Amino acid sequence: MMFQSRPVSLEDFNLICTFPRNEEETFFMSPRANYPLSVEQLMDLTKERCGQTVIMDEAGQVCGYANLYNVEEGSLCWLGSVIVSPDYRGKGAAEFLIREMMSIAKDEFHVKEVHLVCHNPNTRGLMFYSRMGFKPYDVVKRTNSEGEIIAGIPMKIGV
Repeated sequence: MMFQSRPVSLEDFNLICTFPRNEEETFFMSPRANYPLSVEQLMDLTKERCGQTVIMDEAGQVCGYANLYNVEEGSLCWLGSVIVSPDYRGKGAAEFLIREMMSIAKDEFHVKEVHLVCHNPNTRGLMFYSRMGFKPYDVVKRTNSEGEIIAGIPMKIGV
Protein backbone atom coordinates (compact mmCIF):
# COMPACT_ATOMS: atom_id res chain seq x y z
CA MET A 1 0.00 0.00 0.00
CA MET A 2 1.28 3.46 -0.90
CA PHE A 3 0.86 6.48 1.36
CA GLN A 4 1.32 10.23 1.08
CA SER A 5 1.54 12.92 3.74
CA ARG A 6 0.41 16.50 4.10
CA PRO A 7 -0.07 19.04 6.89
CA VAL A 8 -3.21 18.44 8.93
CA SER A 9 -6.25 20.61 8.30
CA LEU A 10 -9.05 21.38 10.73
CA GLU A 11 -11.40 19.31 8.55
CA ASP A 12 -9.29 16.21 9.35
CA PHE A 13 -9.92 16.39 13.10
CA ASN A 14 -13.39 14.79 13.00
CA LEU A 15 -11.98 11.68 11.34
CA ILE A 16 -8.83 11.57 13.49
CA CYS A 17 -11.04 11.55 16.59
CA THR A 18 -12.53 8.23 15.43
CA PHE A 19 -9.15 6.44 15.28
CA PRO A 20 -8.75 5.60 19.01
CA ARG A 21 -11.21 2.74 19.67
CA ASN A 22 -11.24 2.90 23.47
CA GLU A 23 -9.92 4.64 26.58
CA GLU A 24 -6.58 2.80 26.41
CA GLU A 25 -5.87 3.75 22.78
CA THR A 26 -6.86 7.34 23.55
CA PHE A 27 -4.40 7.35 26.49
CA PHE A 28 -1.64 5.92 24.28
CA MET A 29 -2.32 8.71 21.76
CA SER A 30 -2.38 11.42 24.44
CA PRO A 31 -2.37 10.81 28.21
CA ARG A 32 -4.30 14.07 28.72
CA ALA A 33 -7.15 13.06 26.39
CA ASN A 34 -10.41 11.39 27.36
CA TYR A 35 -12.38 8.84 25.37
CA PRO A 36 -14.27 9.44 23.20
CA LEU A 37 -11.89 11.97 21.73
CA SER A 38 -13.60 15.17 20.55
CA VAL A 39 -12.50 17.78 18.04
CA GLU A 40 -12.40 20.35 20.86
CA GLN A 41 -10.11 18.12 22.95
CA LEU A 42 -7.83 17.43 20.00
CA MET A 43 -7.63 21.12 19.11
CA ASP A 44 -6.80 22.02 22.71
CA LEU A 45 -4.21 19.24 23.06
CA THR A 46 -2.45 20.17 19.84
CA LYS A 47 -2.60 23.98 19.80
CA GLU A 48 1.06 24.21 20.90
CA ARG A 49 2.21 21.39 18.60
CA CYS A 50 4.06 21.76 15.32
CA GLY A 51 4.67 19.59 12.30
CA GLN A 52 1.10 18.31 12.56
CA THR A 53 0.82 15.76 9.79
CA VAL A 54 -1.69 13.32 8.35
CA ILE A 55 -1.02 10.43 6.03
CA MET A 56 -3.41 9.29 3.32
CA ASP A 57 -3.86 6.18 1.20
CA GLU A 58 -3.88 6.16 -2.62
CA ALA A 59 -7.51 7.34 -2.64
CA GLY A 60 -6.73 10.33 -0.40
CA GLN A 61 -8.36 8.78 2.69
CA VAL A 62 -6.73 10.13 5.88
CA CYS A 63 -5.46 7.15 7.86
CA GLY A 64 -2.90 8.46 10.37
CA TYR A 65 -1.85 11.51 12.38
CA ALA A 66 1.10 12.67 14.47
CA ASN A 67 2.77 15.88 15.63
CA LEU A 68 5.95 17.24 17.22
CA TYR A 69 6.39 19.14 20.47
CA ASN A 70 9.09 20.56 22.75
CA VAL A 71 11.15 21.27 19.66
CA GLU A 72 14.68 22.45 20.45
CA GLU A 73 15.76 23.53 16.99
CA GLY A 74 19.11 22.02 16.01
CA SER A 75 18.95 19.54 18.89
CA LEU A 76 15.88 17.39 19.60
CA CYS A 77 12.11 17.18 19.54
CA TRP A 78 9.37 14.89 20.83
CA LEU A 79 6.97 12.89 18.68
CA GLY A 80 3.41 12.90 19.96
CA SER A 81 -0.24 12.04 19.36
CA VAL A 82 0.65 9.16 17.03
CA ILE A 83 -2.50 7.37 15.88
CA VAL A 84 -3.38 5.20 12.88
CA SER A 85 -6.89 4.27 11.78
CA PRO A 86 -7.76 0.72 12.88
CA ASP A 87 -8.41 -0.18 9.22
CA TYR A 88 -4.78 0.60 8.32
CA ARG A 89 -2.93 -1.01 11.22
CA GLY A 90 -0.48 -3.70 10.19
CA LYS A 91 -0.35 -2.35 6.62
CA GLY A 92 2.71 -0.08 6.78
CA ALA A 93 0.85 3.12 7.65
CA ALA A 94 2.52 3.62 11.04
CA GLU A 95 5.99 3.04 9.62
CA PHE A 96 5.34 5.55 6.82
CA LEU A 97 3.96 8.07 9.35
CA ILE A 98 6.95 7.77 11.70
CA ARG A 99 9.45 8.06 8.84
CA GLU A 100 7.62 11.18 7.59
CA MET A 101 7.70 12.71 11.08
CA MET A 102 11.43 11.99 11.41
CA SER A 103 12.00 13.68 8.02
CA ILE A 104 9.98 16.73 9.09
CA ALA A 105 11.92 16.92 12.37
CA LYS A 106 15.24 16.74 10.55
CA ASP A 107 14.45 18.87 7.48
CA GLU A 108 12.30 21.60 9.05
CA PHE A 109 13.69 21.80 12.59
CA HIS A 110 17.22 20.46 12.00
CA VAL A 111 17.06 18.20 15.04
CA LYS A 112 19.54 15.41 15.64
CA GLU A 113 17.27 13.25 17.80
CA VAL A 114 13.57 12.42 17.93
CA HIS A 115 12.21 11.33 21.32
CA LEU A 116 8.89 9.77 22.29
CA VAL A 117 7.23 8.14 25.29
CA CYS A 118 5.56 4.75 24.95
CA HIS A 119 3.73 3.12 27.87
CA ASN A 120 4.40 -0.41 29.08
CA PRO A 121 0.85 -1.74 28.41
CA ASN A 122 1.40 -0.77 24.75
CA THR A 123 3.51 -3.81 23.89
CA ARG A 124 2.68 -3.50 20.19
CA GLY A 125 3.90 0.11 20.21
CA LEU A 126 7.08 -0.73 22.12
CA MET A 127 7.96 -3.51 19.68
CA PHE A 128 7.13 -1.30 16.70
CA TYR A 129 9.29 1.63 17.85
CA SER A 130 12.12 -0.75 18.68
CA ARG A 131 11.93 -2.21 15.14
CA MET A 132 12.05 1.36 13.80
CA GLY A 133 15.35 1.92 15.64
CA PHE A 134 14.15 3.82 18.73
CA LYS A 135 16.09 2.92 21.89
CA PRO A 136 14.63 3.14 25.43
CA TYR A 137 16.70 5.18 27.88
CA ASP A 138 14.62 5.56 31.05
CA VAL A 139 11.49 4.43 32.87
CA VAL A 140 9.18 7.00 34.45
CA LYS A 141 6.19 6.47 36.72
CA ARG A 142 2.88 7.40 35.10
CA THR A 143 -0.77 6.99 36.02
CA ASN A 144 -3.21 5.70 33.42
CA SER A 145 -6.81 6.83 32.95
CA GLU A 146 -8.00 4.32 35.59
CA GLY A 147 -5.53 5.61 38.17
CA GLU A 148 -3.22 2.59 37.88
CA ILE A 149 0.56 3.01 37.97
CA ILE A 150 2.20 2.21 34.64
CA ALA A 151 5.64 2.82 33.16
CA GLY A 152 6.29 5.56 30.64
CA ILE A 153 9.28 4.51 28.58
CA PRO A 154 11.13 7.37 26.85
CA MET A 155 12.79 6.27 23.62
CA LYS A 156 14.95 8.12 21.10
CA ILE A 157 16.49 7.79 17.67
CA GLY A 158 19.12 9.79 15.83
CA VAL A 159 18.00 11.38 12.56
